[in-house]
Amino acid sequence: MEEEFRALLKRVRAELVSPAEFAAHDKLLALVRSDSRAARDRLAGVLVAPEQPLWAREIAAFALGAKGDRRAFETLILLLNYREPVRCATAAHVLARLRDPRTARAAAALATNPLRTAYALYPVRLLTELRAPESVPALLATLERLLAARDHCWPVARACVEGLGALGDRRAEATLVAAREHERLRPAAVAALARLTGRGGGPHGLRSGSST
Repeated sequence: MEEEFRALLKRVRAELVSPAEFAAHDKLLALVRSDSRAARDRLAGVLVAPEQPLWAREIAAFALGAKGDRRAFETLILLLNYREPVRCATAAHVLARLRDPRTARAAAALATNPLRTAYALYPVRLLTELRAPESVPALLATLERLLAARDHCWPVARACVEGLGALGDRRAEATLVAAREHERLRPAAVAALARLTGRGGGPHGLRSGSST
């Protein structure tokens, strides 16, 4: 994950403004570069210490998560549902590799929360990557709610459609047929149905109500 970490550091460095922040940043990187237990413990302390800037918590969580240290879990979940997509994407990347058994349940809770739909894109994508028992039910629940809502939140709905196609679970078939009726979801829904059934690759795919 070195490339992702370099991108994170470049982004964070652009946020720093004061000499004190640059000094704190350099001290934090020294801990990251160390592979000692003491350094990891100090990074974990950054996650819970009061008045730590968000960028410091993000760096510490990434470094710990990349090393498989599950003390990063709570901070990464917070960042997964953050208002800045770039931070959500970074958190999802690390969570997928942390292999914490709590991850899928937490991502499902974020994806299905109707009050946080605008921030559900990366939880949905993470659920697809995890292929956990929670993945299909959460994506189905989210997509069905969005199809019925006045605000369909198209990027999240499309991610659900694509995820259900990638997961290949036939429980999704009826909901994908319904998604196909929406013009902005139709190409993704047709492709997802094709992956589910081995047919449906044309503009119409399966007909509503058909069985296989």
